[in-house]
Amino acid sequence: MPELPEAENICRALDRALRGRTITGVEVFTPAMRTSLLPLKRAGLEGLTIRGTRRRGRYVVADLSDGRALLMHFGMSGVVRVEDASIPRRKHEHVFLHLDDGRIFRFECTRRFSLLEVVTIPKKGTWPEELAALGAEPLSDEFTGEYLHSASRRRKTAVKLLLMDNAVVTGIGNIYANETLFAARVSPERPSPELTLPECRRIVDAAKAILARAIEAGGTTISDFLNVDGSEGKFVQELRIYGKAGLPCPVCGCEVRCVRQGGRSSFYCPKCQK
Repeated sequence: MPELPEAENICRALDRALRGRTITGVEVFTPAMRTSLLPLKRAGLEGLTIRGTRRRGRYVVADLSDGRALLMHFGMSGVVRVEDASIPRRKHEHVFLHLDDGRIFRFECTRRFSLLEVVTIPKKGTWPEELAALGAEPLSDEFTGEYLHSASRRRKTAVKLLLMDNAVVTGIGNIYANETLFAARVSPERPSPELTLPECRRIVDAAKAILARAIEAGGTTISDFLNVDGSEGKFVQELRIYGKAGLPCPVCGCEVRCVRQGGRSSFYCPKCQK
């Protein structure tokens, strides 16, 4: 599933490709992905200009010239492209937005867990109400050790699940939660209320560094993720703990273990992570 670094790379690429382009036509080939796609056909998008794109958590928002926006989430297998109209439609491409330069914005999703909707922006520069419940951006100044420590006092859950709670901090999915806790030397199974302030500071610092590096590397491709230009995320080559069960820890050599938490795999070193 695309997490924050992947969404950020998609957002930046779409901004370069779509900013200033006018939508000239809309084609919908599938009734629904996560939600119905049929409203796109009657939303009056033709003639609107895309002012730019921005990201909130794993969501990308493309602002339109009439004050509305396109809200996107890429689910488990969402891929977007901006390509010449002469390229034939792929089997799982569900929406085409034709652009005034002869290219097409194409939304593909094999599993149909993605989202593409027209939403209202209450005031210029604000976010749609659909994103109101999201927590702090992990790369923002709001996300600090003190913030995480305060949130951990109110959650009776393991720290790994705390990091993946979008109401606390948005955009840190399974891959980056694993990598963050390994870098911070904290077990994913530690109860959140037991975290000390120094540990929370280490977790925040590790998360910011890892996410920034993953963005620079184009994200992480494990199976489905592709960038807008079709390239794979290279951060997969830098993963230190995720997916390494049974292998030696890169720090101490102890065998990496794996447990299930919240239906997801947690990888950790029993010696390095306490």
